[in-house]
Amino acid sequence: MRTLVVISPHVGGAKVALAVAAALGPEFEVTAVEDAGADPEALREAEVLVTALAPVTAEHLASAAKLRFVQCASHGYDHVDLVAAARGKVAVSNIGSTSAEAQDVAEHALCLILALAKQLIPGHNALREGDWALPRLQSGITELFGKTLGIVGFGAIGQQLARRAKAFDLRIVYTDPKVSPVEGEYDATRLPLDELLAQSDYVSLHVPLRPETRHLLDARRLALLRPTAILVNTARGALIDQDALAEALTEGRLAGAGLDVFDPEPPPADLPLLRAPNVVLSPHAAGVTRETVLRIAAAALDNVRRYAAGEQPTDRVTEG
Repeated sequence: MRTLVVISPHVGGAKVALAVAAALGPEFEVTAVEDAGADPEALREAEVLVTALAPVTAEHLASAAKLRFVQCASHGYDHVDLVAAARGKVAVSNIGSTSAEAQDVAEHALCLILALAKQLIPGHNALREGDWALPRLQSGITELFGKTLGIVGFGAIGQQLARRAKAFDLRIVYTDPKVSPVEGEYDATRLPLDELLAQSDYVSLHVPLRPETRHLLDARRLALLRPTAILVNTARGALIDQDALAEALTEGRLAGAGLDVFDPEPPPADLPLLRAPNVVLSPHAAGVTRETVLRIAAAALDNVRRYAAGEQPTDRVTEG
């Protein structure tokens, strides 16, 4: 079965291609590219396409006459044109139910919360410049004990964050339109989004990017957050109106933001959010530990094997 693997330029294509080919076995003919359109012949012949965050556009899908299945090696699938996939009867799956990256993303979200609460980055930068900044930073250093953590999206990642947050004696509130109430298991209270924002000291986003969640936190909703609140996003950059967030931080209407994702990626150098005060930034690194990459690859390739064997792949986003 011809399989096209789309590898982002920074991953190290040849080694990854060899590893994927070996993992899938001799019955699969694997071609690895850095862009779905980089090898038109391979795209035209591919029956399966595997991608992490590299885009799969309507034009790519129209050129892939034999394509029947796209496997996203990620929880997110906003980089695939789902409307075009459905129109072309191409099934799309992610790895949503596997929890392959849930632990690492939850750890990273908690890391960002702690770095901001403890003013770690400003203290580090000041000391490197010979500045003993404690008197200046002390009023902004807070503890997590007894505070409220609002988790927006209570799927696998949100639940992993809740487990870790309980060790800090945080009160957990969450919002999720699909997850049934789970107060007993996580000692968490379900709230509407606006109430969650108003009540929380820390807010962490863990929802997929869809048309209805784009700019989920717009200027109006950002204004619901307390001036002492900290916002963390390890999901997708476009969930937040980035200009509105930069303005809130600059004007002191929000205490801090921890961001692992941006819109677009990589962000332009002149993005105001990059220069906003009290931000902790990382380059979409939350789910890319050595351990997670192996789990993600295994989950994605297992689903490809299921499809090739005539079985229903798991985590279907669109039907073929």
